[in-house]
Amino acid sequence: MTAAAAAPTESATVPFRALITICAMIATLMQALDSTIANVALPYMQGSMSATSDQITWVLTSYIVAAAIMTGPVGWLSMRFGRKNFFIVCLIGFTVASMLCGVAQSLTQMVAFRLLQGVFGAALVPLSQATMLDIYPPAQRGSAMAIWGIGVMVGPILGPTLGGYLTDVYNWRWVFYVNLPFGIIATLGLMMFLPSDTKNPGLKFDWSGFAWLSLGIGALQMMLDRGEQLDWFSSTEIIVETVLAGLGLYLFTVHMATAEKPFINPRVFRDRNAVMSMLVMFAVGMVLLASSALLAPYLQNLGGYPVATAGLLMAPRGFGTMAAMMISGRLSGKVDPRALMLLGVALIADSMWRMTGWTPDIDPWTLTVVSLIQGAGLGFVFIPLQVVAFGTLAPELRTEAAALLSLVRNVGSAIGISVTSFLLARNTQIMHADLSVFTSPFNRNLTSGVWAQHIDPATATGAAMLNGAVTTQAQIIAYVDDFKFMLWICVPTAILVLFLRKPKGQPGGGGEAHAVMD
Repeated sequence: MTAAAAAPTESATVPFRALITICAMIATLMQALDSTIANVALPYMQGSMSATSDQITWVLTSYIVAAAIMTGPVGWLSMRFGRKNFFIVCLIGFTVASMLCGVAQSLTQMVAFRLLQGVFGAALVPLSQATMLDIYPPAQRGSAMAIWGIGVMVGPILGPTLGGYLTDVYNWRWVFYVNLPFGIIATLGLMMFLPSDTKNPGLKFDWSGFAWLSLGIGALQMMLDRGEQLDWFSSTEIIVETVLAGLGLYLFTVHMATAEKPFINPRVFRDRNAVMSMLVMFAVGMVLLASSALLAPYLQNLGGYPVATAGLLMAPRGFGTMAAMMISGRLSGKVDPRALMLLGVALIADSMWRMTGWTPDIDPWTLTVVSLIQGAGLGFVFIPLQVVAFGTLAPELRTEAAALLSLVRNVGSAIGISVTSFLLARNTQIMHADLSVFTSPFNRNLTSGVWAQHIDPATATGAAMLNGAVTTQAQIIAYVDDFKFMLWICVPTAILVLFLRKPKGQPGGGGEAHAVMD
């Protein structure tokens, strides 16, 4: 029996495939946008709900934790209730939860509704990816993944820009209301055009595995989110969360390897391409959001750009990503996808190397070019990675593999943001202390010339101005160190690409692009 039997839509042309693609893309874009669109609206929510700066971050944390926990069982839920039914329920739930977030009157309500939004939103990306893989034949999957990937990669990039525009023109509630028309269109489209699939009502749920995975992922996300605020391991809370995260993930791994029917099939981890692709996706996730999270405050706080201008300067990265995705999608059937991925990693490394020489007075043209290069690198890695990851995997394992890829990307993003934020704060303090050594009265540069005319360290105002100047220089150096850190991430990523097998159906690979099982 072939593995393709589990995915009957592969053997024939699927009717209304273009409309199904549009609906799947809408679902992907909705979820990807909502991972970052609320960020710029947080100060406005904080005022409306009388929350502290620490409390309002739960609006982001609640969504991330819920989505991370619920990504794991997507494969089981899809098989148990049928992918079409589960997809439609998640879309309806996500849309309703978005509207509830928009009408929330208190922080408690907002956190509860964001949890609900994360629960339903967790499945949208893996379900849309698995659907796209099933409705397109192997020869067209590169192009299909390019279309699908636009939502995944560009959504988080454009989220802050769109969120800032909606908040500025209307108010922060429209950040959530914007999902309503798109949710309705996608839901009706899938109801009418997506072919029905089989269900397995007798499938048992692995509650033990789900409990351990929930504990591990939930504690890890909490530790990463709150670590910087609580000074990491000097806090008892962070130590407890780290221990719980390690314990939960360890017990989940042991349970998955020994249980008779775990809800994540261990066969996924027997496919070398799937495992290597997860590791590469983890690295891509670190760079994807960490670099944008660093660039926005760099442009605003150090570069002095207004919020709207900073958003426009970050937009070229999204255009570079879209262009590279379309190019790599068309080339994936003609060129070895591993070569395209190595090109992407090289472009990312090149952009990071260029950023290590940045200062706040970087001209907009140079910034635009570097952003385009970085976006193109991400695009050239992401699309071939999808082709390679699923090229040797049995079709019935795709939903679980897609969920795991989404999970490791989210965890990689969380770790990337946490590590770069920690390094930025730590290195700023270290460099501030080092640079302060040169602010003594024995430094003639401070007691004569231009500095002496404008800043007198002997006065309170002069001391404050001098401290501000030192802090700014320390932050510039700290940002450069973060860019160097992301540059070094590219080295092991390139090595991992070399361990990937060439998928069948690719140049020199021959045959079908999916596995055949006995």
